[in-house]
Amino acid sequence: MERLDKVISNLGYGSRKDVKSFVKKGIIEVDGVVVKDNGLLVDPEKSVIKVNGEEILYRKYIYLMMNKPDGVISATHDNRDETVIDLLNLEHQVFEPFPVGRLDKDTVGLLLLTNDGDLNHRLISPKWHVDKVYYAEIDKKVDEKDILAFKNGITLDDGYKCLEAKLEILSNSDDGSEIRLTIQEGKFHQVKRMFEAVGKNVTYLRREEFGGLSLDPDLEEGEYRELTDEELSLLKSY
Repeated sequence: MERLDKVISNLGYGSRKDVKSFVKKGIIEVDGVVVKDNGLLVDPEKSVIKVNGEEILYRKYIYLMMNKPDGVISATHDNRDETVIDLLNLEHQVFEPFPVGRLDKDTVGLLLLTNDGDLNHRLISPKWHVDKVYYAEIDKKVDEKDILAFKNGITLDDGYKCLEAKLEILSNSDDGSEIRLTIQEGKFHQVKRMFEAVGKNVTYLRREEFGGLSLDPDLEEGEYRELTDEELSLLKSY
């Protein structure tokens, strides 16, 4: 059971103060009865709730895919920098979603956001071995020794040994390399620190896949959309 004003405000119909005003005007009904108490406890999955004659479609969770842009931080709020939540429309902000894991401020690409805490935990916990695939540009030539080192587990500067990672070379030149990297962890600055451990630097980083989902090519940086039912099923069964 949840408070009626919370249910309605979470669906973007206004603040709780607005809902209180709606109740006073007599435009909210629950199961055919005009509501007189905005704090009424309801079962939003079973009750028929109408606002000004329109039945509201309740949902507890939202699931979003964003193409995170450069310069925006993966946080719910920050006093200095723009956050990924700031990029959301109010109709999605009211659900109070949070990033699933994080991307560095200068890293772009696939970022999932949800208010489903259980799914978030499963996706970011290393024990579930959820693949995260990155495209990166490296300042030096990547070779077979690096591939083997990543496969055997890179040891970071703090002594942590990473799980086995799959490193693929997409192109090579004397000026650097383009690579694809698959990891199953999400340590702080992990991809950058893994390459630093083998004497190289990441100059550009984009996440392309997460948990079997690929970044929608139609999403420009800074844009987002809700997951489809098929994508959500794939994510939950990964």
